[in-house]
Amino acid sequence: KERSISMINAPAKIFPLSFAHLVTDIYMPVIPAVLPLLIADRGLTFFLAGLMVTSYNLTSSATQPIFGWLSDRYGKQVHISTSLLISALFIGLIGIVGSYPLLLACAALAAIGHACFHPNALSIVSRIATTENRSRITSLFVVGGNIGYAIGPLLAGGVVALFGLEGLLFLVIPAAIMALILRKVIPRKAIQTPVTDSEEEQPRVSFSPLASLFAASTLRAWAVFTAIAFFPALLISRGFDLFSANLMITLMLFAGVAGQIGGGIVADAYGKKEFTIISLLCSVPFLFLFLQSTGIMSYLALIIFGFFLWSSFAVTVAMSHEILP
Repeated sequence: KERSISMINAPAKIFPLSFAHLVTDIYMPVIPAVLPLLIADRGLTFFLAGLMVTSYNLTSSATQPIFGWLSDRYGKQVHISTSLLISALFIGLIGIVGSYPLLLACAALAAIGHACFHPNALSIVSRIATTENRSRITSLFVVGGNIGYAIGPLLAGGVVALFGLEGLLFLVIPAAIMALILRKVIPRKAIQTPVTDSEEEQPRVSFSPLASLFAASTLRAWAVFTAIAFFPALLISRGFDLFSANLMITLMLFAGVAGQIGGGIVADAYGKKEFTIISLLCSVPFLFLFLQSTGIMSYLALIIFGFFLWSSFAVTVAMSHEILP
């Protein structure tokens, strides 16, 4: 079948998607960033606060395959600009709703917007990449999200410091601006995934390599989301204020951005599987050093931990595209 991606026919065209990824991932770490205030102002326990993070992450992760299947099989998609607005709106509402069930619902609904975005955007990335440059092209897309992920806690900490939790509503503005831009530069026909007419067109694949990759990615995500959710509170217990604690998380995530770029280049040159194993192993001692030390040594360990832990993310996405096109 002819693939209708004429406007996205070169690696340089990945940048609109990368910027969109930046904006959509701004909202992912907002809930962890404001957990200390939610605990203090809304009287949440650490368990209930952590459940909000779980609600967001689990909803996003569990529904992404559903949205991907609907796109591949039936061509049913939510435009990525609409996905951005869904995430931003419900993250903003967390700042004004009072009851815990509504907070939990806002977290889950914000995750739905996040889940709509990623399968559709990544399908374009997969189609414009080749075996020789897949890690690098994927890393360009993923790095956009990493940057958004990195500045999200800083933006959330800034607006909350200035306006209180109600200031989260201001975070809708970047999504609204990006949504208007996306409607202009990426029309619907450019993101449409070719629909499979019959099961015979699907290549036979082995799921066992994907299962191993999925397990490794799940364990990595455990470390990622735990760090983002609870390291701000840990840093505050060490004497940081809310903004400074989130600034340290932002530095950790920017180190992850550097790891993504370097990781894509190294993995294309020396092997994706080998790089993934080494980078994950290298992250472990720096995590323990951060937890067991204080002062400059601890903060340097946090940054290096972020560099190694995030460096394999784009690489594993690229591997999954090759294992299961």
